[in-house]
Amino acid sequence: MANLSSSKPRNFGAYSYSAAPCTRTHQIGALFLVVSTFFVTRLFDQWSSESNSVTASIDIQRTYSSGITIDNGVPQWPERGYGSHLSLKIYVYNENEIDGLKELMYGRDGSVKTAACLKGQWGSQVKIHKLLMESKFRTSKKEEADLFFVPAYVKCVRMLGGLNDKEINQTYVKVLSQMPYFRRSGGRDHIFVFPSGAGAHLFRSWSTFINRSVILTPEGDRTDKKDTTAFNTWKDIIIPGNVDDAMTKNGQPDVQPLPLSKRKYLANYLGRAQGKAGRLKLIDLSKQYPDKLECPDLKFSGTEKFGRTTYFEHLRNAKFCLAPRGESSWTLRFYESFFVECVPVLLSDHAELPFQNVIDYAQVSIKWPSSRIGSELLDYLASIPDTDIEGMIARGRKIRCLFVYGPDSAPCSAVIGILWELQRKARRFQQSTETFWLHNGSFVNRELVHFSSWRPPMPLPKRTSHGNDLRSSRDETGIFSSDRRILAAPYSTFVVPNSPLYYAAGQDHHELYLLEKSGVDIINLWNYRVKTALMQAYQHGHWEVG
Repeated sequence: MANLSSSKPRNFGAYSYSAAPCTRTHQIGALFLVVSTFFVTRLFDQWSSESNSVTASIDIQRTYSSGITIDNGVPQWPERGYGSHLSLKIYVYNENEIDGLKELMYGRDGSVKTAACLKGQWGSQVKIHKLLMESKFRTSKKEEADLFFVPAYVKCVRMLGGLNDKEINQTYVKVLSQMPYFRRSGGRDHIFVFPSGAGAHLFRSWSTFINRSVILTPEGDRTDKKDTTAFNTWKDIIIPGNVDDAMTKNGQPDVQPLPLSKRKYLANYLGRAQGKAGRLKLIDLSKQYPDKLECPDLKFSGTEKFGRTTYFEHLRNAKFCLAPRGESSWTLRFYESFFVECVPVLLSDHAELPFQNVIDYAQVSIKWPSSRIGSELLDYLASIPDTDIEGMIARGRKIRCLFVYGPDSAPCSAVIGILWELQRKARRFQQSTETFWLHNGSFVNRELVHFSSWRPPMPLPKRTSHGNDLRSSRDETGIFSSDRRILAAPYSTFVVPNSPLYYAAGQDHHELYLLEKSGVDIINLWNYRVKTALMQAYQHGHWEVG
């Protein structure tokens, strides 16, 4: 065996190496190599930076192109998140199909006429219903529907005296209790329209009964007026306000836009002050700068009230149309601005806008802090070149068709936009806390009764202490599924006139119950505010001691 520790040198043949002396030529060559490497690296870095800049530009463009594009008046919806085409089936409840629907549409005695509800902010509630009735996406078969539309004109009906708030609440609950498909999904696949600043609060018990439903509303925030907003960005859809048909019709609107050079004012606000801080600031500002800002304090009636044509003639006479908030955050003036071709300036911090998934509103409008309404705002608007204003107006001209309530057969309309948004809400599978399914795919309720055999009236969720009032009668609350308990302690009770219900306040003043006269159906409300109101009502003799 060879001796591994042998110190005899090994011969590597051709691979043997002998060191050569480092000459000046080698030093110059090494220096050249270092310098050339440095410059080549700098060039590469510069090229890489430019390449990344181009890539970033492409990415930005790609992101922007994910929004809507409108060519020759025809919108192309982005495929991402929407699909390549509309494929939707909507069932529209018939007014004669469910007891109570007619009252929500025409009032208790049918005196409210549809024509009276087509104008102003109420109009979208009527128009969406009528347009869906004519839609190619409407189905007459409940079993194949993706979504269900519940028609109601309650804003108009309420304003015209057809129903009061309590009647609206009672009627909605009665209607919902007759809808097995509403019960099947917990309301998730049912659509309701509330077209005013009050939003779904027109239905006082919305938070109990339709808090999972899809709500179409122009109002995105109401927290300054209510304890909570009825808008949920993950399920609800912001819709455009209803602009007067005379301004949105194809062809020649009643009032034509003016060239920028012929407009008298830099900006305007045409509306009632209503005691709102932002509006009052604008009125004061117009008195300081009457040559720049037109801002009369319009009234409901009299000589200071503008007719429809006069209103739009004034609106078109400024480069910028200011849209401050009023009773609520949304404002119809924002949408009207696009049809007289002035740039809308939104002065409502909490406003939500329709179709924000696909419209870049920074390209067609301005949003300014409502806390900075003053000369600073006018200076900023005056600094904007006419070329920029013209560009914003031109881009707004392209997308305003999405604010027009026309049929889905039209190339572009608000209804088409709403349908695309609804398609994102549609579910393949529907279930609720009251639905169960078996191995063969059949749906049953808690009693294992098959869905096809469910019979109305259906029990709906019982009320809890949040967002519910105690002025209910059995007609409204008869669908409760109450806890069954026996009163085991003395209570102070108050009888509700014309009702089989009465209220009981615990002696320790920390409990409030709603009971049937049998004394066994109890709903613990734990609502101290309502309890206080209850006691006050009793003290004033509104209720009888039981």
